[in-house]
Amino acid sequence: MDIFKVIKEPHITEKGTIQKELNNQMVFKVHPKANKVEIRRAVETLFSAKVLDVKTVNMKGKKRRLGRSVGKRSDWKKAIVKLAPGEKIEFFEGM
Repeated sequence: MDIFKVIKEPHITEKGTIQKELNNQMVFKVHPKANKVEIRRAVETLFSAKVLDVKTVNMKGKKRRLGRSVGKRSDWKKAIVKLAPGEKIEFFEGM
């Protein structure tokens, strides 16, 4: 899979910010069919940072209502990437 299609966007939340500060972990939304090896390769290539560990979670979309109609948000995949000590991604600095 193309490395530019593996990582969709960073997932910035309060919990993700705490993980970044305490454990040097970054959270990304990734392609649903991407595996851990592809995610590791994409992060190391795009951000020039050494990756120690990758954990993935399949997130189920929530059911939402708008009046009488019921809908569902789409499912997505989350990757938690642990960087080596001293490594950081400049994209996240300042957030």
